[in-house]
Amino acid sequence: MENPNAALIEKIENLKKRRNAILLAHNFQLGETQDIADFVGDSLELIQKAATTDADVIVFGGVQCLAETAAIVCPDKIVLLPDMNAGCTLANMITPERLGEKKEAHPGAKVVCYINTPAAVKAESDICYAEADAVSVVEKLPADEEIMFIPDQYLGDYVATRTARDLILWPGYCSPHVKIRPEDIARQKEEHPKAKVVVHLQCIPQVKALADAVLGTGGMIRFARETDAKEIIIGTEIGILHRLRKDNPGKVFIAASERAICATMKLVNLQTILWSLENMGPQIKVPDEIRLKAKTAVDRMLEG
Repeated sequence: MENPNAALIEKIENLKKRRNAILLAHNFQLGETQDIADFVGDSLELIQKAATTDADVIVFGGVQCLAETAAIVCPDKIVLLPDMNAGCTLANMITPERLGEKKEAHPGAKVVCYINTPAAVKAESDICYAEADAVSVVEKLPADEEIMFIPDQYLGDYVATRTARDLILWPGYCSPHVKIRPEDIARQKEEHPKAKVVVHLQCIPQVKALADAVLGTGGMIRFARETDAKEIIIGTEIGILHRLRKDNPGKVFIAASERAICATMKLVNLQTILWSLENMGPQIKVPDEIRLKAKTAVDRMLEG
């Protein structure tokens, strides 16, 4: 059966060649965006790919704060975000002004900042982290050093438990992940008693307590590939199910909750990608006075 989007995809591919462009897609993107992407991954993997690509243009299938991060590490490239409304609710829960007030109250604290934050917040931070390396980032800091862990309180709670560190947490959260409730896990386990349960690090503690594994999205991809389980309950944003099913056709993946949707992640689609490549916009630009300060924190993350 012919793909109804074949003509649209052909136009996109031709424009990518003409512009020397690469399309990067987050694991939570629409299936149609993942399918035509040159690379699909988690937040850190996308930025690592952006930092090493030979492309002149990066089309970012994700949210604005991540596209900003690509612009921070690739100042010589054009970074396009097909829909400027593709924001991040977690990133919107912190501002440089509010962070500044918190820093005044804790003047000696190191600010450890999630990759999914605005560039201006990264510029006021000491080091960035991604979900998969949050624990190791904190473990590497001196034991007597005060740490402000921003902005996800539930990821911060997990890291504090794993590292036995008393972290200063920010009252932020990832909307799709907090929509997953313990009763969702209990219901799915009752319906699929042989299934393994894998949930995201940003879920609430009561949900994480019911899981067989607590991982970031990259870890979930690996877990699905390596496990002998034939049924897996997935507690994260439902966009990842497309990739999991595509990569593992012999296994069954069940969403812990169909409510776990990041609506802004779904704004990038074939139509907006085509428009973006045709018009070379919207372009994501970070002013040098912010970019250079933010790059210090981002580079520390990329250096590991």
